[in-house]
Amino acid sequence: MAKSERDRLRAEFVSRAGWGDAGERLLAGDASFRKYFRLSRPRGSAVVMDAPPPHEDVRPFVRIGKHLIALGLSAPEILAEDAGRGFLLLEDFGDDTYARVLAAGGDEGELYRRATDVLVEIYRAGERSLLPGLGAYAGDALIEAAMLLPEWYLPEATGKPTPAEETARYVAAWQECLAALPATAETLLLRDYHKDNLLWLPARSGVKACGLLDFQDAQRGHPSYDLVSLIEDARRDVAPSVHAACLDRYIDQAGIADAAGFRTGFALMAAQRHARIIGLFVRLLRRDGKPDYLIHLPRVWRMFERALQHEAVAPLRAWVDRLLPPELRRIGAGT
Repeated sequence: MAKSERDRLRAEFVSRAGWGDAGERLLAGDASFRKYFRLSRPRGSAVVMDAPPPHEDVRPFVRIGKHLIALGLSAPEILAEDAGRGFLLLEDFGDDTYARVLAAGGDEGELYRRATDVLVEIYRAGERSLLPGLGAYAGDALIEAAMLLPEWYLPEATGKPTPAEETARYVAAWQECLAALPATAETLLLRDYHKDNLLWLPARSGVKACGLLDFQDAQRGHPSYDLVSLIEDARRDVAPSVHAACLDRYIDQAGIADAAGFRTGFALMAAQRHARIIGLFVRLLRRDGKPDYLIHLPRVWRMFERALQHEAVAPLRAWVDRLLPPELRRIGAGT
Protein backbone atom coordinates (compact mmCIF):
# COMPACT_ATOMS: atom_id res chain seq x y z
CA MET A 1 0.00 0.00 0.00
CA ALA A 2 1.36 3.39 -0.99
CA LYS A 3 2.32 5.63 1.89
CA SER A 4 0.34 8.83 2.32
CA GLU A 5 1.84 12.26 2.86
CA ARG A 6 0.89 11.93 6.52
CA ASP A 7 2.80 8.63 6.73
CA ARG A 8 5.85 10.32 5.21
CA LEU A 9 5.73 13.22 7.65
CA ARG A 10 5.36 10.82 10.57
CA ALA A 11 8.34 8.79 9.40
CA GLU A 12 10.43 11.98 9.21
CA PHE A 13 9.39 12.92 12.76
CA VAL A 14 10.21 9.46 14.09
CA SER A 15 13.60 9.53 12.39
CA ARG A 16 14.44 12.97 13.77
CA ALA A 17 13.50 11.72 17.23
CA GLY A 18 16.05 8.92 16.91
CA TRP A 19 13.56 6.09 16.45
CA GLY A 20 13.97 5.52 12.72
CA ASP A 21 15.08 1.94 13.29
CA ALA A 22 11.93 0.96 15.21
CA GLY A 23 9.04 -1.10 13.90
CA GLU A 24 5.69 0.67 13.78
CA ARG A 25 2.24 -0.72 14.56
CA LEU A 26 -1.10 1.11 14.61
CA LEU A 27 -2.44 1.06 18.15
CA ALA A 28 -5.72 2.89 17.98
CA GLY A 29 -7.64 5.89 16.86
CA ASP A 30 -10.30 7.62 18.91
CA ALA A 31 -13.40 9.72 18.37
CA SER A 32 -11.23 12.54 17.02
CA PHE A 33 -8.76 12.65 14.12
CA ARG A 34 -5.96 11.37 16.36
CA LYS A 35 -4.20 8.07 15.76
CA TYR A 36 -1.62 6.29 17.88
CA PHE A 37 1.27 4.09 16.77
CA ARG A 38 3.58 1.96 18.88
CA LEU A 39 7.27 2.03 17.99
CA SER A 40 9.17 -1.08 19.08
CA ARG A 41 12.83 -2.02 19.11
CA PRO A 42 14.91 -4.36 21.28
CA ARG A 43 15.81 -1.68 23.81
CA GLY A 44 12.34 -0.30 24.35
CA SER A 45 9.15 1.14 22.93
CA ALA A 46 7.38 4.48 22.59
CA VAL A 47 4.08 5.77 21.25
CA VAL A 48 3.51 8.30 18.47
CA MET A 49 0.46 10.52 18.68
CA ASP A 50 -0.49 11.56 15.15
CA ALA A 51 -2.89 14.50 15.48
CA PRO A 52 -3.15 16.30 12.13
CA PRO A 53 -3.70 20.07 12.10
CA PRO A 54 -5.95 21.98 11.68
CA HIS A 55 -8.39 19.43 13.14
CA GLU A 56 -6.17 18.71 16.14
CA ASP A 57 -3.74 20.64 18.32
CA VAL A 58 -1.22 18.74 20.44
CA ARG A 59 -0.20 21.76 22.52
CA PRO A 60 -2.92 21.38 25.19
CA PHE A 61 -1.91 17.73 25.67
CA VAL A 62 1.72 18.77 26.13
CA ARG A 63 0.84 21.59 28.51
CA ILE A 64 -1.52 19.56 30.69
CA GLY A 65 0.70 16.46 30.59
CA LYS A 66 3.76 18.33 31.83
CA HIS A 67 1.63 19.97 34.51
CA LEU A 68 0.34 16.60 35.75
CA ILE A 69 3.90 15.26 35.94
CA ALA A 70 4.89 18.35 37.94
CA LEU A 71 2.06 17.51 40.36
CA GLY A 72 3.65 14.08 40.92
CA LEU A 73 1.24 12.11 38.73
CA SER A 74 1.80 9.61 35.91
CA ALA A 75 1.13 11.32 32.59
CA PRO A 76 3.25 10.12 29.65
CA GLU A 77 6.60 11.84 29.37
CA ILE A 78 6.96 13.84 26.15
CA LEU A 79 10.03 12.38 24.42
CA ALA A 80 9.83 14.54 21.28
CA GLU A 81 7.34 16.95 19.75
CA ASP A 82 6.50 18.70 16.50
CA ALA A 83 3.47 20.79 17.39
CA GLY A 84 3.34 22.46 13.99
CA ARG A 85 2.80 19.16 12.20
CA GLY A 86 0.86 17.51 15.01
CA PHE A 87 3.22 14.79 16.22
CA LEU A 88 4.25 13.73 19.71
CA LEU A 89 6.53 10.92 20.81
CA LEU A 90 5.29 9.66 24.17
CA GLU A 91 6.39 7.35 26.91
CA ASP A 92 4.72 3.97 26.40
CA PHE A 93 2.50 3.02 29.34
CA GLY A 94 1.67 -0.39 27.83
CA ASP A 95 -1.73 -1.96 27.21
CA ASP A 96 -3.09 -2.47 30.72
CA THR A 97 -5.96 -0.01 30.68
CA TYR A 98 -8.27 -0.20 33.66
CA ALA A 99 -10.89 -1.61 31.29
CA ARG A 100 -8.67 -4.54 30.31
CA VAL A 101 -7.41 -5.24 33.81
CA LEU A 102 -10.93 -5.20 35.23
CA ALA A 103 -12.18 -7.48 32.44
CA ALA A 104 -9.38 -9.92 33.31
CA GLY A 105 -10.46 -10.05 36.95
CA GLY A 106 -8.30 -7.28 38.43
CA ASP A 107 -8.95 -6.04 41.95
CA GLU A 108 -11.72 -3.48 41.46
CA GLY A 109 -11.34 -2.02 44.92
CA GLU A 110 -7.61 -1.40 44.57
CA LEU A 111 -7.86 0.02 41.06
CA TYR A 112 -10.59 2.49 41.95
CA ARG A 113 -8.88 3.42 45.22
CA ARG A 114 -5.70 4.39 43.36
CA ALA A 115 -7.69 6.38 40.81
CA THR A 116 -9.56 8.16 43.61
CA ASP A 117 -6.25 9.02 45.27
CA VAL A 118 -5.11 10.74 42.06
CA LEU A 119 -8.11 13.04 42.34
CA VAL A 120 -7.37 13.63 46.01
CA GLU A 121 -3.81 14.61 45.07
CA ILE A 122 -5.13 17.12 42.54
CA TYR A 123 -7.53 18.56 45.11
CA ARG A 124 -4.78 18.88 47.70
CA ALA A 125 -2.70 20.86 45.22
CA GLY A 126 -5.29 23.63 45.50
CA GLU A 127 -4.55 26.65 43.34
CA ARG A 128 -1.40 24.90 42.16
CA SER A 129 -3.58 22.42 40.27
CA LEU A 130 -4.96 25.17 38.04
CA LEU A 131 -3.18 26.48 34.98
CA PRO A 132 -3.77 30.02 33.66
CA GLY A 133 -6.36 30.21 30.93
CA LEU A 134 -8.25 27.01 31.74
CA GLY A 135 -11.91 27.25 30.80
CA ALA A 136 -14.52 26.81 33.53
CA TYR A 137 -16.85 23.82 33.35
CA ALA A 138 -19.43 25.47 35.56
CA GLY A 139 -22.64 27.49 35.40
CA ASP A 140 -23.83 28.08 31.84
CA ALA A 141 -21.23 25.65 30.45
CA LEU A 142 -22.73 22.81 32.51
CA ILE A 143 -26.24 23.72 31.37
CA GLU A 144 -25.22 23.98 27.72
CA ALA A 145 -23.68 20.49 27.83
CA ALA A 146 -26.81 19.08 29.49
CA MET A 147 -29.03 20.44 26.67
CA LEU A 148 -28.49 17.17 24.81
CA LEU A 149 -31.32 15.68 26.90
CA PRO A 150 -34.14 17.93 25.60
CA GLU A 151 -32.53 18.36 22.19
CA TRP A 152 -31.98 14.67 21.38
CA TYR A 153 -33.40 12.23 23.91
CA LEU A 154 -36.83 13.78 24.50
CA PRO A 155 -37.72 13.99 20.79
CA GLU A 156 -36.57 10.38 20.34
CA ALA A 157 -38.71 9.23 23.26
CA THR A 158 -41.85 11.19 22.35
CA GLY A 159 -41.61 11.25 18.56
CA LYS A 160 -41.95 15.03 18.41
CA PRO A 161 -39.73 18.09 18.90
CA THR A 162 -39.33 19.51 22.38
CA PRO A 163 -41.52 22.62 22.70
CA ALA A 164 -39.54 25.81 23.17
CA GLU A 165 -41.31 26.58 26.43
CA GLU A 166 -40.26 23.19 27.85
CA THR A 167 -36.67 23.78 26.82
CA ALA A 168 -36.85 27.11 28.66
CA ARG A 169 -38.27 25.38 31.75
CA TYR A 170 -35.43 22.84 31.61
CA VAL A 171 -32.85 25.64 31.57
CA ALA A 172 -34.63 27.39 34.44
CA ALA A 173 -34.65 24.15 36.45
CA TRP A 174 -30.91 23.80 35.99
CA GLN A 175 -30.32 27.42 36.92
CA GLU A 176 -32.25 26.88 40.15
CA CYS A 177 -30.31 23.70 40.92
CA LEU A 178 -26.91 25.25 40.31
CA ALA A 179 -27.82 28.33 42.34
CA ALA A 180 -28.10 26.00 45.34
CA LEU A 181 -24.67 24.45 44.74
CA PRO A 182 -22.60 24.97 47.90
CA ALA A 183 -19.60 27.21 47.33
CA THR A 184 -16.31 25.35 46.99
CA ALA A 185 -12.89 25.99 45.51
CA GLU A 186 -12.55 24.91 41.89
CA THR A 187 -9.97 22.31 40.96
CA LEU A 188 -8.45 20.86 37.80
CA LEU A 189 -10.88 18.60 35.92
CA LEU A 190 -9.50 16.04 33.49
CA ARG A 191 -13.07 15.67 32.08
CA ASP A 192 -12.82 12.09 30.70
CA TYR A 193 -11.68 10.33 33.84
CA HIS A 194 -12.83 6.72 33.43
CA LYS A 195 -11.63 3.16 32.93
CA ASP A 196 -10.70 3.54 29.26
CA ASN A 197 -8.36 6.47 29.90
CA LEU A 198 -6.57 5.07 32.95
CA LEU A 199 -3.57 2.70 32.83
CA TRP A 200 -2.59 0.28 35.59
CA LEU A 201 1.12 0.70 36.37
CA PRO A 202 1.64 -1.58 39.40
CA ALA A 203 5.44 -1.21 39.31
CA ARG A 204 4.94 2.41 40.40
CA SER A 205 3.99 3.35 43.94
CA GLY A 206 1.10 5.37 45.32
CA VAL A 207 -0.80 7.65 42.96
CA LYS A 208 1.75 6.99 40.20
CA ALA A 209 0.34 3.47 39.79
CA CYS A 210 -2.58 5.07 37.94
CA GLY A 211 -1.46 6.29 34.51
CA LEU A 212 -3.37 9.14 32.88
CA LEU A 213 -4.39 9.57 29.23
CA ASP A 214 -6.76 11.80 27.23
CA PHE A 215 -6.59 14.90 29.40
CA GLN A 216 -6.13 17.56 26.71
CA ASP A 217 -9.66 18.93 27.29
CA ALA A 218 -8.96 19.67 30.96
CA GLN A 219 -10.85 22.54 32.55
CA ARG A 220 -11.57 23.80 36.05
CA GLY A 221 -14.70 23.15 38.03
CA HIS A 222 -16.36 21.37 40.94
CA PRO A 223 -13.97 18.85 42.52
CA SER A 224 -16.56 16.04 42.46
CA TYR A 225 -16.92 16.00 38.66
CA ASP A 226 -14.06 13.61 37.84
CA LEU A 227 -15.06 11.36 40.74
CA VAL A 228 -18.53 11.09 39.18
CA SER A 229 -16.89 10.17 35.85
CA LEU A 230 -14.89 7.46 37.58
CA ILE A 231 -17.42 5.71 39.81
CA GLU A 232 -20.60 6.40 37.81
CA ASP A 233 -19.23 5.10 34.52
CA ALA A 234 -21.75 5.04 31.67
CA ARG A 235 -20.27 1.81 30.31
CA ARG A 236 -19.55 -0.21 33.44
CA ASP A 237 -21.35 -1.12 36.64
CA VAL A 238 -19.18 -0.21 39.63
CA ALA A 239 -19.88 -2.30 42.73
CA PRO A 240 -21.99 -0.30 45.23
CA SER A 241 -19.43 -1.00 47.95
CA VAL A 242 -16.62 0.39 45.76
CA HIS A 243 -18.74 3.42 44.83
CA ALA A 244 -19.41 4.20 48.48
CA ALA A 245 -15.81 3.54 49.54
CA CYS A 246 -14.39 5.87 46.89
CA LEU A 247 -16.78 8.70 47.75
CA ASP A 248 -16.03 8.32 51.46
CA ARG A 249 -12.30 8.06 50.79
CA TYR A 250 -12.23 11.23 48.72
CA ILE A 251 -14.07 13.22 51.38
CA ASP A 252 -11.81 11.88 54.14
CA GLN A 253 -8.43 11.99 52.39
CA ALA A 254 -9.04 15.36 50.75
CA GLY A 255 -10.06 16.83 54.10
CA ILE A 256 -13.42 18.09 52.84
CA ALA A 257 -14.79 20.18 55.71
CA ASP A 258 -18.38 20.31 54.37
CA ALA A 259 -19.05 16.66 53.56
CA ALA A 260 -22.77 17.23 53.05
CA GLY A 261 -22.06 20.11 50.67
CA PHE A 262 -19.63 17.96 48.70
CA ARG A 263 -22.24 15.20 48.39
CA THR A 264 -24.73 17.80 47.15
CA GLY A 265 -22.22 18.87 44.52
CA PHE A 266 -21.64 15.23 43.62
CA ALA A 267 -25.37 14.71 43.05
CA LEU A 268 -25.59 17.81 40.86
CA MET A 269 -22.53 16.87 38.81
CA ALA A 270 -23.88 13.32 38.46
CA ALA A 271 -27.26 14.60 37.25
CA GLN A 272 -25.56 16.92 34.75
CA ARG A 273 -23.23 14.25 33.40
CA HIS A 274 -25.94 11.62 33.07
CA ALA A 275 -28.38 14.02 31.40
CA ARG A 276 -25.68 14.90 28.88
CA ILE A 277 -24.74 11.29 28.19
CA ILE A 278 -28.35 10.14 27.78
CA GLY A 279 -28.79 12.76 25.08
CA LEU A 280 -25.35 12.09 23.62
CA PHE A 281 -26.07 8.39 23.08
CA VAL A 282 -29.20 9.24 21.09
CA ARG A 283 -27.29 11.82 19.07
CA LEU A 284 -24.67 9.19 18.28
CA LEU A 285 -27.49 6.97 17.01
CA ARG A 286 -29.43 9.51 14.96
CA ARG A 287 -26.74 11.89 13.72
CA ASP A 288 -23.72 9.60 13.51
CA GLY A 289 -25.29 6.21 12.82
CA LYS A 290 -23.74 4.61 15.93
CA PRO A 291 -26.35 2.49 17.76
CA ASP A 292 -23.92 0.51 19.93
CA TYR A 293 -24.11 2.97 22.82
CA LEU A 294 -27.83 2.37 23.37
CA ILE A 295 -27.06 -0.78 25.33
CA HIS A 296 -25.72 1.45 28.10
CA LEU A 297 -28.77 3.72 28.37
CA PRO A 298 -30.59 1.67 31.05
CA ARG A 299 -27.52 1.93 33.28
CA VAL A 300 -27.21 5.68 32.76
CA TRP A 301 -30.91 6.16 33.45
CA ARG A 302 -30.57 4.24 36.74
CA MET A 303 -27.72 6.52 37.82
CA PHE A 304 -29.58 9.62 36.63
CA GLU A 305 -32.67 8.62 38.62
CA ARG A 306 -30.51 8.09 41.71
CA ALA A 307 -28.95 11.54 41.36
CA LEU A 308 -32.41 13.09 40.87
CA GLN A 309 -33.48 11.87 44.32
CA HIS A 310 -31.21 14.41 46.03
CA GLU A 311 -33.19 17.37 47.34
CA ALA A 312 -30.85 19.83 45.59
CA VAL A 313 -31.90 18.38 42.23
CA ALA A 314 -35.65 18.66 42.93
CA PRO A 315 -36.37 21.30 40.24
CA LEU A 316 -34.82 19.10 37.57
CA ARG A 317 -36.54 16.00 38.96
CA ALA A 318 -39.92 17.70 38.57
CA TRP A 319 -39.19 18.50 34.89
CA VAL A 320 -37.97 14.96 34.17
CA ASP A 321 -40.93 13.32 35.94
CA ARG A 322 -43.37 15.47 33.95
CA LEU A 323 -41.75 15.20 30.52
CA LEU A 324 -40.09 11.80 30.79
CA PRO A 325 -42.20 9.47 32.95
CA PRO A 326 -40.84 5.93 33.47
CA GLU A 327 -42.34 4.51 30.28
CA LEU A 328 -40.29 6.99 28.22
CA ARG A 329 -37.01 6.00 29.87
CA ARG A 330 -36.77 2.63 28.15
CA ILE A 331 -34.98 3.36 24.90
CA GLY A 332 -32.28 0.74 24.66
CA ALA A 333 -33.69 -1.30 27.56
CA GLY A 334 -34.18 -4.35 25.38
CA THR A 335 -30.73 -4.30 23.79
